Amino acid sequence: MIAALVRTEAVTTLHVSASLLNFLLDEYPQTFRGLRQVMTGGEAASVSHVLRLVEEFPQIKLVNGYSPVESTIFTLAHRITAADGARPSVPVGRPLDGKRLWVLDQHLGLVAPGVTGELYMSGIGLAHGYTGQPGPTAERFVACPYGSAGERMYRTGDLVRWLPDGTLEFLGRADDQVKIRGFRVEPGEVRAALDSHPGRAERRRRPRGQPRRQAADRLCGRQGRAGPGRPARPCRRTAPEYMVPSAVVCSTRCRSPPTGKLDRRALPAPDHTQREPGRGPRNEREEKLCGLFAEILRLESVGIDDNFFDLGGHSLLVTRLISRIRSVLGAELSIKAVFEAPTVAELVGRLTTATRARPALRARSKEVSS
Repeated sequence: MIAALVRTEAVTTLHVSASLLNFLLDEYPQTFRGLRQVMTGGEAASVSHVLRLVEEFPQIKLVNGYSPVESTIFTLAHRITAADGARPSVPVGRPLDGKRLWVLDQHLGLVAPGVTGELYMSGIGLAHGYTGQPGPTAERFVACPYGSAGERMYRTGDLVRWLPDGTLEFLGRADDQVKIRGFRVEPGEVRAALDSHPGRAERRRRPRGQPRRQAADRLCGRQGRAGPGRPARPCRRTAPEYMVPSAVVCSTRCRSPPTGKLDRRALPAPDHTQREPGRGPRNEREEKLCGLFAEILRLESVGIDDNFFDLGGHSLLVTRLISRIRSVLGAELSIKAVFEAPTVAELVGRLTTATRARPALRARSKEVSS
């Protein structure tokens, strides 16, 4: 567990994705007690979470970093302070020494401060291209009209704008690429994993409960006729967990005439309440587990045969579920156990062999010998 590792190894600097920072602050705030610096990035920062961290742990220098892997490791950075609470989003900052940035229009012309454009970058740390992929390399690594002879710049695909204070604000993507808990996801790759099934994988334009500029934390699949949830299952055999759609909706009227292209705004929101009724809990332990599943997944009720991941669960929610099982049932389960036994009926058997929960970490004063 990260909180225990930070404490036992006397860690002073921690670098975590924005999603993981939010989770640690919500579930394991003791993680931050001995830290001096926290760096976050990978997706849009949650304003409420970073302000809470600044307020509750004033000794920490909190840095929001930004850079694609093609220009490692940070290209921009911003020191987060209480003053950022007045902003609609946390800036990604200013360029580091040796890094060069341009905000350009579709004709590679420079845009004025405050105007939305696409971000290009060059300088120290820029990759030469993608190994064995000349097509994507030529598309993304282009000649730089503002640099020295032969200099190239990387087209990030990110939409940004310069703010009056000289920092850069991230506004979204210029293409279909999305971030799922810090991971890049191309919807086309998900579609390929679902090719053997009717329908196509798409992303909800604005997941419920999330600001427009925050990264999505779930994928949603669309299909024409098969039962909800079925197309996602083959993905689990061929794609990493963050690329598996957490919900599947049935829709046959999402085409926009006269082009026939998919109208994502017409995609219905996934509704996990519309499912066939299953078996209810048979004993007290199953009843408590069903309650915890429903609590974590924000559902009214869950049956003992309902699959945690088919109902929208993912790896971060698994860790939250484990934390609640520890506090409510006093059992210590592993993440692997939930992936192997994703229903209440399966997981309740793991409680019998689970170890007793570890006591919660407590802050202790350091004794000074005379």
